[in-house]
Amino acid sequence: MASHYFDSDPTAPSRTATVTLLLPDLHLRLATDRGVFSPDRIDLGTRILLETVPPPPDHGTLLDLGCGYGPIALAMALRAPKATVVGIDTNQRALALARRNAKANAVPNVSFHRAPGPEDPVDPLLRGPFAALWSNPPIRIGKQALHTLLTTWLDRLADGAYAHFVVHKHLGADSLHRWLDASGYPTDRVASRAGYRILRTMRRP
Repeated sequence: MASHYFDSDPTAPSRTATVTLLLPDLHLRLATDRGVFSPDRIDLGTRILLETVPPPPDHGTLLDLGCGYGPIALAMALRAPKATVVGIDTNQRALALARRNAKANAVPNVSFHRAPGPEDPVDPLLRGPFAALWSNPPIRIGKQALHTLLTTWLDRLADGAYAHFVVHKHLGADSLHRWLDASGYPTDRVASRAGYRILRTMRRP
């Protein structure tokens, strides 16, 4: 059976590598491995998100949904050093890499956690409210699973807080935009580049 980046315990043989995230305001060297999302380079959608979003709130708890090996969460933490940043994922290999990358890059205000399942107790840190949510969401888990995932975490946003998602148009960005609006989450497309849409949304009123 093929291994997917959203598997809890990837079966792909380990082959570690290093990638670089270089932005005007930060420079990170990140350990990666097979069996995680975009192990050979920083995904273009992730880069566009980080180049597009406004600065995160400088306090409160900030969330990276589907953190992988940590580029978005680490960028949030460096841009908001007084905030608490939380990255969540189902992939245990990715979470181990993210923790290693936080330590290697001396980013103390971030932690990484396994995404709780429907029957799991929820760590108080993961209950919110979140002052911001940034995500390159796991589109390939399937529409119903994705909608359940987004509903769960968007409903934990603080009043007035924004979530920013990056999704490629060929992976359903526009239909996701329509679904968010129809489901009661006010959503705007705030940027579009190289086929990627940056969607900004809020919790349901």
